Amino acid sequence: MKMDMDKGTQQKISKLQLLEQNMQTFLVQKQQIQSQLVEVDSALKEIESTDKAYKIIGNIMIASKKDELKAELDQKKETLGIRLKSIEKQEEKLREQSKSLQSDVLDSMRQEEKQEGGN
Repeated sequence: MKMDMDKGTQQKISKLQLLEQNMQTFLVQKQQIQSQLVEVDSALKEIESTDKAYKIIGNIMIASKKDELKAELDQKKETLGIRLKSIEKQEEKLREQSKSLQSDVLDSMRQEEKQEGGN
């Protein structure tokens, strides 16, 4: 079997590899956001079960008003949720592009194989 592919197929394969790299990047970002969401949820649960609340700023921990800290954490949770949904949408779009491109590449390779077999 001849290993030479036409330039169009090679370009599609390169684009496919780039899409896969982008999907890996989104996966890492998604995991980081999910980890932050777990931390925020944990902090919100802890706030509910305590009378005093503390906030870490830089290298110091300072006393903070419980309701203000809860509001900050709720806002952070909402922001993280929005970012997570955005990444999931982008990830899905990349997945669809990748699937379509994979199909195109396979079709092109089959066509080239048929042409070589006919020669």
